[in-house]
Amino acid sequence: MITNAIGLLFSPKSSWNKLRDNVDGPSGLIYTLALAVLPCIAWYYGTTQIGWSIGNGEMTRLTEASAQPIIILFYLAMVSTIGIIGFFTHWMSSEYGASSTLLKGIAVASYAATPMYLAGLVGFYPSLWVDRLGGCAAVGWALYLLYVGIPIVMQIPEERGFLFASAIVAVCLVQLVVIIVASVILWDMGVAPEYVN
Repeated sequence: MITNAIGLLFSPKSSWNKLRDNVDGPSGLIYTLALAVLPCIAWYYGTTQIGWSIGNGEMTRLTEASAQPIIILFYLAMVSTIGIIGFFTHWMSSEYGASSTLLKGIAVASYAATPMYLAGLVGFYPSLWVDRLGGCAAVGWALYLLYVGIPIVMQIPEERGFLFASAIVAVCLVQLVVIIVASVILWDMGVAPEYVN
């Protein structure tokens, strides 16, 4: 698992070629279930023990009691998002001349999201600017991995792979909006952060 993550970060094309023959099994799902824990641990620790400040203001921290359900929902959001993106990757594959399975779609989504899982480790020390820069870099690299990986794993020409990956990005953007709306609804229902005085 660690080898796959490092390979995708530093030599994506050769890593996708190695993964191509192993993506029809549960490896992508297991990969997501394991790596999605890393940002959860980091953000739980960072927001409850270290805290953050904006400008020269006081450090702000969450109570452990309010952070626990938020982190659990954060984990569920990551895992379900990968599952949904994987489903749509599989569902759209025939339109682009690729053969796929649900597990293959989930694997593509899982491995492409590797930079985002690893960037979640910045949560150990929450800093607005570091988090934003790390997040932007991770999203950029995840998009690159998706555009490189789709033609390789789905074994289709690069032109079709580009269109296929673009359709998956559209699904990702819809998922982002769904998560934002769900967050607002859940906060209104009582799963809101409480701050340490």
